[in-house]
Amino acid sequence: MKLVRIGCTALLSRFSLSNYLKKIIWRSEASPPSQPFIIAHRGASGYCPENTFAAFDKSIEQGADYIELDIQLSLDGKLVVIHDPALDRTTNGKGFVKNWTYQDLRRLDSGSWFHEQYKNERIHCLEDIFTRYNGKAGLIIEMKKPSLYPGIEKKLAEALIRVSFSSSLKYPVIVQSFNENALKTFREYSPHIPIGMLVKKHPAGLSNKKIKRISEFAQFINPKINMVNRRLIQRIHSFGLGVLVWTVRDKQAAEKLRHFGVEGLITDYPDLFH
Repeated sequence: MKLVRIGCTALLSRFSLSNYLKKIIWRSEASPPSQPFIIAHRGASGYCPENTFAAFDKSIEQGADYIELDIQLSLDGKLVVIHDPALDRTTNGKGFVKNWTYQDLRRLDSGSWFHEQYKNERIHCLEDIFTRYNGKAGLIIEMKKPSLYPGIEKKLAEALIRVSFSSSLKYPVIVQSFNENALKTFREYSPHIPIGMLVKKHPAGLSNKKIKRISEFAQFINPKINMVNRRLIQRIHSFGLGVLVWTVRDKQAAEKLRHFGVEGLITDYPDLFH
């Protein structure tokens, strides 16, 4: 497949992104099920330590269409790739990411917690990810706990503007978060990058009113798998939004979601779904 270069600013100047994505991702009920994108959750995190080069490399090897990763801000304002605000679970460091400089963070062991063979894995900055994986897979970037990091939306927008993405994908980068205000702020700085609103099951459910509100600033709603049914997918699609479901860990669930017509499966095991 021929790769086409898609600069972030070019997307905005050439067309209305919202209308464009609706044409690309929409699947009518009359259409037969097609293969959803395979999205590696923090890389191939079922096989390697999450959010590391090892996990991302494995996901490429296993044929993932997208790498999903998490970002936070270091003390000196670098966008760093790690899931938790605290270091304790996935590194040999202690305390919070925001209290460490990037130079100190990158010295930490980010792999031994998973297996000693990964003791040389490190925390990387987002620019490292762009350099290593641009043209190899799409990126889904989650802003984790953005309320802890004032200004992270602007920093991310500026980082994306500096990159010309080489990809055969129609939308090589998607930004997502559970934080609606952060996504709206990011939209102000970067009106041309697709946005996904992450949602968990809630007693009140995902009402049509809420879906409509999300459709005003996002192109995707990305629900947790335990809240997904055919009717929910149909309702989300009726507002012109795509659906990326997390976290899918077995083939039976994947097949059901494929028949629902979802656009993507976020999984720890990319090789299970090819």
